[in-house]
Amino acid sequence: MKIDVYTLNSFAKTKEGGNPAGVVMNADSLTVEEMKKIAAVLGFSETAFVLQSNAADFKVRFFTPKEEVDLCGHATIATFYAMSSLNLLKQGKYEQETRAGILGIEIHNDNFVMMDQSAPIFSEVIDKDEVADSLNISTSQITADLKVQVVSTGLRDIMVPVRNIEILDAIRPDMKKVKEISQKYNAVGYHVFSLKSLHGANAYCRNFAPLYGIPEESATGTSSGALACYLYHYRKINEEQASHIIFEQGYSMKRPSEIQVSLAIKENKIFEVKVGGGAMNLTLTEVEI
Repeated sequence: MKIDVYTLNSFAKTKEGGNPAGVVMNADSLTVEEMKKIAAVLGFSETAFVLQSNAADFKVRFFTPKEEVDLCGHATIATFYAMSSLNLLKQGKYEQETRAGILGIEIHNDNFVMMDQSAPIFSEVIDKDEVADSLNISTSQITADLKVQVVSTGLRDIMVPVRNIEILDAIRPDMKKVKEISQKYNAVGYHVFSLKSLHGANAYCRNFAPLYGIPEESATGTSSGALACYLYHYRKINEEQASHIIFEQGYSMKRPSEIQVSLAIKENKIFEVKVGGGAMNLTLTEVEI
């Protein structure tokens, strides 16, 4: 059986950048096993499948090469960027049904897509020694005045602050230990970041999710939402900055990516989280399963 798949790079800062995703339109007739096979053949960190929904404009399911996940930020951007580029959708507001709930989407000029995420949940604070060991760095290389903590805006991620870009770029994780610690805390993976950046962004990031078959990812939408909330919570971003936050990711993989986050704040509380970006290199390909 041959299936049409759109491929594109979400959050790309350059043509070589971004995070590749697959998008399969009109996927209602596919079985879960077939979706898994398509995702495995493509080999991207996530592939999105667009189905009809009784509860929203679309239902979108997300598969890694190994399994289904509740939500994927960069594959959501890819899905709505592709539909907009193909003139299947106009600028405006839409809703997508996911296993993480019904989430709002906005399509802006130039097919720029912003997606709603859930309000933040701040969970376990993790011992810095344990995490440093798994990243093959010393505890002193983790930022002293910030916590290693599980934060979720839809998916649980472990936020790991390090002191500078040089430390971050040099990290060679022990993937077995990262996987074990991610599993222990029921987290997707580590979002490791420095508040120093290359091009004036709010943070420079790397993301490790070996538990889901992703050793490193070049742009991670869900983790970016969680990181923005974490930085506001720990007063590294003020209310004025919160509406326009920029993160750099993927540079260590030579896949430069830029992710935008907008937080809406009321009485010092975050009540709305939006993550967005563009995409490049939209291509139609065929997968045989």
